[in-house]
Amino acid sequence: MGRVIKFCAISTNGDLGYVLKAFSRLPQPDTFVYNTVFRGYLQFQLPKECISLYLQMLHASVTPNKFTFPPVIKACTFDNAVELGQQVHAQILKFGYRSDGFSQNGLIHMYVSFKRLEEARRVFDMMPQLDDVSWTILISGYCQSGFVDDACKLFNLMPEKNPASWNAMIAAYVQSDSFHEAFLLFDKMRRSSRFKLDKFVAASMLSACTGLGALKQGEWIHDNIKKSGIEVDPKLATTIIDMYCKCGSLEMAVKTFNELPTKGISTWNCMIGGYAMHGKGEEAVKLFEKMENESMIPPDYVTFVNLLTACAHSGLVQEGRRYFRDMVEVHNILPGMEHYGCMVDLFGRAGLLNEAMKLVNEMPMDPDVSVMGALAGACKIHGNIELGEKIGKKVIELDPHNSGRYVLLANIYATANKWEDVANIRKLMNNRGVKKSRGFSLIETDGAVSEFIAGGRSHPDSEEIYAKVKEMLACIRSIGYVPKAESVVHDITEEEEIEKALFYHSEKLAIAFGLLKTKAGETLRITKNLRVCKDCHEASKLISKFFDREIIVRDRSRFHCFKHGVCSCNDYW
Repeated sequence: MGRVIKFCAISTNGDLGYVLKAFSRLPQPDTFVYNTVFRGYLQFQLPKECISLYLQMLHASVTPNKFTFPPVIKACTFDNAVELGQQVHAQILKFGYRSDGFSQNGLIHMYVSFKRLEEARRVFDMMPQLDDVSWTILISGYCQSGFVDDACKLFNLMPEKNPASWNAMIAAYVQSDSFHEAFLLFDKMRRSSRFKLDKFVAASMLSACTGLGALKQGEWIHDNIKKSGIEVDPKLATTIIDMYCKCGSLEMAVKTFNELPTKGISTWNCMIGGYAMHGKGEEAVKLFEKMENESMIPPDYVTFVNLLTACAHSGLVQEGRRYFRDMVEVHNILPGMEHYGCMVDLFGRAGLLNEAMKLVNEMPMDPDVSVMGALAGACKIHGNIELGEKIGKKVIELDPHNSGRYVLLANIYATANKWEDVANIRKLMNNRGVKKSRGFSLIETDGAVSEFIAGGRSHPDSEEIYAKVKEMLACIRSIGYVPKAESVVHDITEEEEIEKALFYHSEKLAIAFGLLKTKAGETLRITKNLRVCKDCHEASKLISKFFDREIIVRDRSRFHCFKHGVCSCNDYW
């Protein structure tokens, strides 16, 4: 009877109903039978019933064995039964299974799931013999809870790292935006004797490449995915395409996309979003139409966010209106905050401020800071100081700890030469302890990523870089460059001081470094954490013309491809 119950309980073709009937007719079921039914309940995702049966087992004075506790611990974990889980822990010790690795690892996982990391660490420290699973569960637990430093200390104590522990640490660094640390750890992993690239490590490292704009490293990982024969499922395919899009290689993103035998909704969305961030609105629209006509996959919420973003970045007002309407009428998708934000951005960039304001007033929910921020930015672009001041103040109310919100309002005041109001914004920031976000730019040369901040001199080649900046600016002055003083928010009146503040912005330093370290004709790829200012935008166009270089800059919201003196955004940004 025990074997029949086992087959019906845990076989993929099993019948739990039959198992329970047979179990109820047994006069004295033994530990084996109880253990089998525990596993059956878990297989059918019934943790409460598993816990209830365990209590019944104890009440019937049936002694558990080492095979009893792993499924019961799992049931407590799935059901978030904290107190009962602690009681099971006590019973494991009572019945003498302190040395059983399966039960102890189950307890570590249970406490990690309960976010009780101190108890998890206590179980870990009391184990007489640790295995790969013990280390990996606790390291992953620290990582998932954001305790990356604790995870790193434990990881460094691990005598023999396995792929899962490497990936847990690398993923934690990526999720906390510590991309440089992720690369350093990946280099160590590559040098280890047990190195083998799998799809999890590959996905994490592709995300790190995306964060740093490290195209060469991303290409290396993609090549190794192919060489290693790693299955490229829809999730990994999307990560690869996203890396190419965000590292400025739209051509490789399109090539990878077109070579996929099957495409999931996330892959279509990623490619449409890639076109959007590169300012290729018409291509995004064509791809969306291809998705509608050739695939059996219906668009979803994210599809329309990306599509409307593409329309906003390319000034496709009529198309944006149509897709916003079709989203509801054809596809039955209710617009969310992101869709309204895209439409406000679309109208605002096009100078249709009244239409943007009308849409904000008609929204079925209160507009959030991204919607109002888009409207305030449009007011600045089109010089509507009165509305910009009103919306700018509202944006600060909604997001009082974000320095960018104060800078935007200060910029609006500066446009109207309201220097006293600019000074008041500075004072408000100081009183609230709000620090201006540090702008930085990254550039990859020879597989290494260098970081620059405005006016920074920490780079070992800083003297050479600053000399190159001076040379670079002198060259573009000869073809018409005039510094745009409005790109600096201040009340500085001395021309020399204004130019000094402009000339050493982080992207100018990164471009100068790129010109020094790369061959003639090589493309420069730069990633910036803030929006590109007008002066750097104009300077980059002229640098691309004078030095005959393609310069691809990814800023906070989109790409700018500078070539032959023009930008891919057509100055619509």
